[in-house]
Amino acid sequence: MTDILQTGIAAARAAGEFLRENARAVPEVSVKDDRSLVTDLDRRAESIIRDAIQRAFPDHAILGEEGGRTGLSEYLWIVDPLDGTHNYVRKTPLYGVSVGLVRREEFVAGIIYLPESDTLFTAEAGGGAFRNDERIRVSEISEMAGCSMAFDSTFRTDTATKTGFLSDLGTRVFNIRMYGSSVVNLTRLAEGCLDIVIEFDDAPWDFAAGACILREAGGMITGFAGEQCTWRTRGYIASNGIVHEEVISCAASRVVRPGRS
Repeated sequence: MTDILQTGIAAARAAGEFLRENARAVPEVSVKDDRSLVTDLDRRAESIIRDAIQRAFPDHAILGEEGGRTGLSEYLWIVDPLDGTHNYVRKTPLYGVSVGLVRREEFVAGIIYLPESDTLFTAEAGGGAFRNDERIRVSEISEMAGCSMAFDSTFRTDTATKTGFLSDLGTRVFNIRMYGSSVVNLTRLAEGCLDIVIEFDDAPWDFAAGACILREAGGMITGFAGEQCTWRTRGYIASNGIVHEEVISCAASRVVRPGRS
């Protein structure tokens, strides 16, 4: 295991254990400009992660959901200390810690820790994807009619187009799940429990780690027109890879433009 992966795992576990220990507390909750929730525990968990990374790699840059970007480097750690804040506040055990690493626009490492189930997902570029040290792969479902799809969108913009696209796609798949957490969606896709994930407004910290894990598990993640997904992409289609082109075609027919009104 590389020093990068060891550092990311230690940071994610430490933040996750802190969140789990405080899960029954009543956090101080505020609403951000984008109408998402943030708690005092989000900020404290991010500090735990930042401190761990900075001790190990003081020259690396860090981009966090709560603390913004610090440093300039070809290595950029992208951190979501608590993905699924609404679930966490409502005492729903579907939340996670996401720690991803990008080098020159490429996803090179991903760590996602789900504290309530003590489940750790890890990946490094070229090294495969793992759940608690067990190799994972995406599903082999090839027909849309057999697919399970998940999405989580607040529909802040272009509501009619987005709901139309999801309604169209929803008639083609077997069922639809909503977990309220991007990291839960992407890890379940990577381990073969889902086949398609649609996200319209995700920020980099929501998917940086999950994108690396998914690709190493054999899946695909792109923009809505099939373009390469980087950490700067806003909104994506992710799948087991087999049904990807059909989902892209459906998006094209609906002229979906994530992040735009």
